Amino acid sequence: MRLLIVGTLKGQLTVATKIAMDKGASVTHAENADQAMAVLRSGRGADLMMVDVALDIRDLVLRLETEHIHVPIVACGTTNDARAAVAAIHAGAKEYIPLPPDPEMIAAVLAAVADDSRELVYRDQATANVVRLAQQIAPSDASVLITGESGTGKEVLARYVHGRSNRARGPFISVNCAAIPDQLLESELFGHEKGAFTGAVARRVGKFEEATGGTLLLDEISEMDVRLQAKLLRALQERVIDRVGGSRPVPVDIRILATSNRNLAEAVREGKFREDLLFRLNVVNLKIPPLRERPGDILELAQHFVRKYAQANGVPVRPLSADAKHQLTVNRWPGNVRELENTMHRAVLLATGDEIGPDAILTPDGERLDQARPAAVEHAALAAEAVTRALVGRTVADVERDLILETLKHCLGNRTHAANILGISIRTLRNKLNEYAGEGVPVPAPHGGDVRMAG
Repeated sequence: MRLLIVGTLKGQLTVATKIAMDKGASVTHAENADQAMAVLRSGRGADLMMVDVALDIRDLVLRLETEHIHVPIVACGTTNDARAAVAAIHAGAKEYIPLPPDPEMIAAVLAAVADDSRELVYRDQATANVVRLAQQIAPSDASVLITGESGTGKEVLARYVHGRSNRARGPFISVNCAAIPDQLLESELFGHEKGAFTGAVARRVGKFEEATGGTLLLDEISEMDVRLQAKLLRALQERVIDRVGGSRPVPVDIRILATSNRNLAEAVREGKFREDLLFRLNVVNLKIPPLRERPGDILELAQHFVRKYAQANGVPVRPLSADAKHQLTVNRWPGNVRELENTMHRAVLLATGDEIGPDAILTPDGERLDQARPAAVEHAALAAEAVTRALVGRTVADVERDLILETLKHCLGNRTHAANILGISIRTLRNKLNEYAGEGVPVPAPHGGDVRMAG
């Protein structure tokens, strides 16, 4: 982990510095916001910024947003002033820590940012086979493609591989290719020179250079534009990159890990993914089975999440009842480990007796897990029947729109699940939804919220 301390608080934050360094992290100091921005642009980067509350945190947050730099900020002050803490949070800080700092609080903040709690928890033999292969190839510099449905734990496995590699003490940099617009992804990966485009106020080093000496994870690489794939291929083959607007190549020393929840061989056949890039990435394929195909992991993970969220919320660690265990093991878990984790977090908060029973294991809208699935299946069947009846006399575009919107409604607005069911990329789905919203068509909001309209 990389910690950037901003302000004149170096003496007050020696505890934080020592704890971070004991955890193998690197610590950089900057006297003010200008110096901090220079550090972030230079490629030294940061996973967390601790900023003197006396500085203009709102201005720093705006500068980070303008240059598309994403780093969480923790404000620090020498007084336990509630108004200063509230002002810092309103300005965009994630947390406020009074100084001198409490060692346990600093340790908790650093652990939360580093997400050290993302352990590789498993018991099923299918998962054990994948982990065994990951352990075998981890020390090499070979590129690795990690595949599996959304929520199966692809990034967790990527971090596991990095942590057991010869680059473990180097940076682990992750880029979500699906979350960054095409026009920004090239600059995010390869960096840019000052004046390369509107808004490029200074040279900025990209993720390739930032990851030098370590590992670069390209998350959901199937969503990358084909044009950018060609530039990525050159970087992988020659180990050099070109900054946007740059005039000379820059050497990089990195290992590439990539993830995808789509079948890349099919994407190659469809002309959406370069075959030569697939060969270059897919030296080793770690394929994570969906949770429904590794039942031995379900209870192991559930009990892990119970302990994790009981501790996080200061409540007793309650065991799972026999009925609760049965309910968990028979569920299909379409959202995989991510869905199971959220379900157990709710269960920890809702349980009231000596055990966690079925009544505490609920869907986000409050239904019991064992009662919600039939209703969802019935809704899907009715939606399919309604679409089928309405096919005759309608255009393909109209039918496609209704199918997409009904599927999204069935998924309670979850874009990733809907895209998987429809067999299209998340980017294609978002483009379609933007098109519909622009035409004034109601589009279900994410997470089952209110329907959103254009404008």
